Amino acid sequence: MNKRERWIYFFIVVLPMILSIVGCYHFLDERATEQQRKKLEWAATLHRNQLDQFINETKVSMDILAVSIEEEVHNLDQKKASPNKVQTILKRMAGKDPRYGGIYILDFEGNLLTGTNDLLKQYNLRNKPYIKEALLTKDIAVSSEAETLSNNQPVIAVATPVMKDEHVEAILVSHIRLDYIKNLMRMLTPEYSMSIENAKQIPIFSINEKLGDETSVQTVEYPLAQLPWNLIVTTSESNQKHLFPLTALFGIAIVVLLHIIFLLVKYMMLKRQTKLERMQQEAQKLELIGTLAASTAHEIRNPLTGIKGLVQLLNEKYHHPEDEFYFDVINKEIARINQIVSEFLILGKPTAQKIHTVDMREIIFDLSPLIRSEANLYSIEYELTLPEQEIWVRTNTDQMKQVLLNLTKNAFEAMSEGGQLSLTVLKGKENCYITIADTGPGITKEDLRLIFKPFFTSKEDGTGLGLVVCKRIIESFGGTIEVESELGFGTVVNITLPLQTDQPAE
Repeated sequence: MNKRERWIYFFIVVLPMILSIVGCYHFLDERATEQQRKKLEWAATLHRNQLDQFINETKVSMDILAVSIEEEVHNLDQKKASPNKVQTILKRMAGKDPRYGGIYILDFEGNLLTGTNDLLKQYNLRNKPYIKEALLTKDIAVSSEAETLSNNQPVIAVATPVMKDEHVEAILVSHIRLDYIKNLMRMLTPEYSMSIENAKQIPIFSINEKLGDETSVQTVEYPLAQLPWNLIVTTSESNQKHLFPLTALFGIAIVVLLHIIFLLVKYMMLKRQTKLERMQQEAQKLELIGTLAASTAHEIRNPLTGIKGLVQLLNEKYHHPEDEFYFDVINKEIARINQIVSEFLILGKPTAQKIHTVDMREIIFDLSPLIRSEANLYSIEYELTLPEQEIWVRTNTDQMKQVLLNLTKNAFEAMSEGGQLSLTVLKGKENCYITIADTGPGITKEDLRLIFKPFFTSKEDGTGLGLVVCKRIIESFGGTIEVESELGFGTVVNITLPLQTDQPAE
C-alpha cells in the first residue's frame, strides 16, 4: 500500500470508524433514555386515566345508590324501616363490584346505622375530614389518606351525602379496597414502581417499592383529574448494559462496511479510466452518426427535389378538385419528409428547432389515417383514445409525428401475425401522457436495457438509430420516454410531455 492509499485508508476507514462508534454510543444512549422516558409517560398516562375512570365510576355509583336509598334511609331514621332491608340493598351493591370492602350508612352525627359488615360498629366517624367535607359541601368527598380497618385491610373511604329536601339525611360511606387497585395497576405494568401522593405529598399507597430503590432511576409525575392526588411512576431499569453489545455489533458492522467502501473506492478509481474511454467511444459513435446523417440527408434530398418538381408539373396539368387534394397531400408529405431528413441531423449535432404550442390532438388526427392504413396492411386492430379537452404542448409538429410514426411502425413490425395496437392520450395536471401499447412478442430484459443505445437492433435490416432519435427528440421538448415490456406480453411505450398553460394567440 503506497502513501496515497494509506491516506485514503485513514480518511475512509480509520477516522470514520472512530467517529461512528463514538457517535453510535451517544445516539443509542440518548435514544434508550428517550424511549424509557416515553414508556414511563405512557405508563403514567395509562394509570392516570385508569384511576380517574375508577374514581369517577365509584362516585357515580355512590351517587346513584344514595338517590335510590334516599327514602329507605329516611324511614330508617324515623324507625319506620327495617335495617335488614337497607342492609340487603348495600350488600347487593357491594357483592356486584369487588372494589368495595364495605358500604355503610351513617347518621348525621357519624354513627353507624347499618352496613354490609360490622367493622365500623364501635366507631364514630364524625370527625373524619372526608365526613366533614361531605357535610359541608353536600357533595361526594374522598379521604386523602389510606385507612386500615380492624381486619387489617387498607382502604380509601368515599363519603356521599344522602339528601332529603336539600338537607343531609345521612352519610353513605364506601370503602375502596387498596389491594384491588394495586392488583389492577400491578397487572397492567408490573415492571414499574408506582405511588400515589395527596396534595400534602403524603404517600397514600405504593406498588413495587423495591423497584425504586436502585440508584439509577427515571421518574415522571402526573396529577389526577378527579382528585388532588399525584401519580408517580418510577423505573430502575438501566439501558447501559445493553449499550456496549449494541455498540460492539455496530462497530464490527461499520468496520466491515468501511472496508467495503474502501475497496469500492479503489475499484471506482480503476474503473474511472475505463469509463472515460467508453465515453470517448460513444462520442466517436455520435460523431459518426452525424456524418452519416449529413451524407444521407444530402442523398435523399436530390430525388425528393425531382419528385417535387414532377408533382408540380402534374398539378398544373390536372385541375380536378379531387386531384388537387391528392397533390396537396403529396406536397405536404414531401415537405415533411424533407423536414424529417433535415432534422435527422439532431442525432449527431442538434440544430435549432421551430417549437410551437400545438394541440396534441391535432397531431394525432393528422397521423391517424396513416397509422390506420398501416394497421390494415398488417391485419392489426387499431384503437385510438383521445380526451375531449384540448392538450397544449410545446413541440415541433413534424418531429413529434416522426416519433409517433417510428414507434407505431416498430409495433406493426413486431406483430407480423396480427394483433392489437392502442394509442392513448391522457391529460394530467401538469403533463400530457401518450401511451402506445401492442400485443407483440415483447422484449427480453437484456434487450430492454440496450434499446436506447446507438446501433443496437433486434431486426435483420435495422440500423439501431430509430429509438435513439426518438429519445433525443422527446428530451429536447423537456419530456421523457420509457419502454415497458415482458417477453410474451407485448410492449408499452410511455411518453410524457409538459403541458403549456398559455394557448397560442389566434
